[in-house]
Amino acid sequence: MSGQATVCDLVIEAGWVVPVEPHGVVLEDHAVAIRDGAIVAVLPRAEARARFSPAATVSRPDGVLVPGLVNAHVHNPMTLLRGVADDLPLKIWLQDHIWPIEAAVIAPDFVADGVELAIAEMLRGGTTCCNENYFFPDVQAATYKRHGFRARVGLPVIDFPTAWAASDDEYFDKAGEVHDQWRNDALVSTTFAPHAPYTVSDASFERIRMLADQLDIPVHLHLHETAQEVAQSQDKHGQRPIARMDRLGLVNDRLIAVHMTQLSRAEIDLCAQRGASVVHCPESNLKLASGFCPVHGLRQAGVNLAIGTDGCASNNDLDMFGEMRTAALLAKAVAEDAAAFDAASALRAATLGGARALGLDHMVGSIEAGKQADLAIVDMSPLETQPLHHVASQLVYATGRHQVSDVWIAGKAKLQAKILVDMDPDALVANARQWRQRIASIALPQ
Repeated sequence: MSGQATVCDLVIEAGWVVPVEPHGVVLEDHAVAIRDGAIVAVLPRAEARARFSPAATVSRPDGVLVPGLVNAHVHNPMTLLRGVADDLPLKIWLQDHIWPIEAAVIAPDFVADGVELAIAEMLRGGTTCCNENYFFPDVQAATYKRHGFRARVGLPVIDFPTAWAASDDEYFDKAGEVHDQWRNDALVSTTFAPHAPYTVSDASFERIRMLADQLDIPVHLHLHETAQEVAQSQDKHGQRPIARMDRLGLVNDRLIAVHMTQLSRAEIDLCAQRGASVVHCPESNLKLASGFCPVHGLRQAGVNLAIGTDGCASNNDLDMFGEMRTAALLAKAVAEDAAAFDAASALRAATLGGARALGLDHMVGSIEAGKQADLAIVDMSPLETQPLHHVASQLVYATGRHQVSDVWIAGKAKLQAKILVDMDPDALVANARQWRQRIASIALPQ
């Protein structure tokens, strides 16, 4: 090693590096050098060996190095409700099953245990960042921090009492407290998370708009999820939900609009003009028969598009590789255009698009010098992904999350050779099973 070699913490060598930015680029036989949790260089492997003196080297000649995936919409405590009340319409599923069960179990232990199970599942699938929307955000934040996982934690607002807060003022007071606690953290940050237009008043939305501007944080909102929601808003408010949100000043570059299955051309153009981001959750929408997000139209208009799994109660997994594949295929069918959502664009939505929606694209979402080293390696050696003609296509159309071999967040190993670092899968499974017994014993209202 030359005496001029630059010291760094880690060099990751891969058969291919897909940086996402520039778009569609695949770098063969490249390496990424990391120091103090950040990427310092992306360069050919031979050059990396000559230039850097790393404390450690990870070499995966059959692997594709990608940015850590960004799951832009989750309800991760609901991992403990996986498989509950399946195959029901959204309103019945939510109001007659999920909400009554949650009323019986929501507490700090439920939230912490559900988030912990979700973190393990996400890491094993190459996801390094999520956008959370649930109650007890203080517990969520502490759990994500304890496991070194990057997250935007939603500050919930809803127009009825819950175990988290009993009144509008209490929701906002607690939101301020949680935000203040985590405002300077390197991994955990906050968003406002009003549930949906049909469960939040104009007064609360106006308060959210003012505070989001003051605190400089996004607003994470279920919006235009179903045709029923749109019709209900027209009956009650005399306008469609997104028009109401625009009247209240919320359709802007802070808005993370989730689902968006019921959109007119004018509404798509409004999102583009205002700089709002849309999170597409195709599998949850399909399972609940909620409708189809017009991905092709949104992309044509220039709207930033992200991908989310939604919660395990309606998906039923946190598999972003499956979500990318479904998103790409569904967009083609809906647009009746095989080129509507290509593989490179689906990968971008699942990485940099999600980071941009969360306001974190200056830190994560692509493999570029200066960004945080949130990275994942996908093993392409199995016969199911051979021969490897086109890396991005293989990642989206033929790869499963079980092929993720290694994951880092801020340069720290979280998955090594498919083994979780500092998490015990057996203990997580045992804990999930005891939650199954507790939830199964709950008597639902007739």
